[in-house]
Amino acid sequence: MNRKTHPFSPLSGITRRDLLSQTAAIGAASVVGLHAPAQAQAAYPNRPIKLMVPWPPGQATDLAARVLGQELSKILGQPFVIDNRAGAGGTIGTDAVAKAPADGYTLLAASSGPVSISPLFTKTPYDSDKDFAPIAMLGLSPYLLVTGMDFPAKDAKELVALIKGNPNKYSFASSGTGATAHLICESFNAALGLQATHVPYKGSVPALTDVISGQVAYCIETAGSTLPFVRNGRLKAYGVSLEKGSSVTPGVPPLATAAGIPGFDLGAWFGMMAPANTPRPIVDQLTNVLEKAMQTPEMKKAFDGIAIEIDFRKNEDFTKYLKMVSSVFSDVIRKGNIKP
Repeated sequence: MNRKTHPFSPLSGITRRDLLSQTAAIGAASVVGLHAPAQAQAAYPNRPIKLMVPWPPGQATDLAARVLGQELSKILGQPFVIDNRAGAGGTIGTDAVAKAPADGYTLLAASSGPVSISPLFTKTPYDSDKDFAPIAMLGLSPYLLVTGMDFPAKDAKELVALIKGNPNKYSFASSGTGATAHLICESFNAALGLQATHVPYKGSVPALTDVISGQVAYCIETAGSTLPFVRNGRLKAYGVSLEKGSSVTPGVPPLATAAGIPGFDLGAWFGMMAPANTPRPIVDQLTNVLEKAMQTPEMKKAFDGIAIEIDFRKNEDFTKYLKMVSSVFSDVIRKGNIKP
């Protein structure tokens, strides 16, 4: 009688040993399949990485990102492609990263304006707290308290006493209502109880021009924009906004001690972020690589050249700093009833 045998039946000629061998082979293949995603992730990066700069070429964030991209390319062995997507105060390029795939291949050259300040004034198309994974803070742009050469105060304490003793007599300039420079100066005034009139300008150049001429008494602006005038004797510098001082502004004391406001520590931060939900191993890998990159002489020289003080903070400390900045500026905006 001819009977059709099951492939694994004794009548098929396959022994128990054969069956066990086949089962073991299938199991091994399954294990390989389970480990494939982990191996692919471990191979990151295996193609070029886009570094989004939400500002035009030549701006400080752009210059820092380009040098950083070159250094990271050396370490990771993949090119970093700079994508300048400027507009709307940095929110266009920032939003593009918020909506990019969370795979580690689109990163943000992040800065305080679009991430920390814009959301305090208007509804942005992204949520700064929920739509990004902070990788690392890399540096701070220090701000200098300056006046024209004829202002009658030899140091910060004399300046404070003069302004405090004459409420609303003096004015201060900024590069625009709601700009980082404006909020830092408002924070300075509030910490010391100074009452002065705010005069907003469309950019730091016209603001500094009127401070130099004496039409406006003082301002707190970036070291990058003020230092050339301090060095050529057209502006007097009274203090720097970072609590520990700055190697970018040698010889200028921190306002925290010069003006008697302990803990005063504000600047325009620069860092790197990824879209939210980027795998933690990728975020940690980038954090460690950035820490290594920021210790090179090339990065130190490049950041000094664009007046950014290197201040490396890993993702957790970066997140804490972001919350502190948001809290300080929110309080200033609310108490000063500042509207853009």
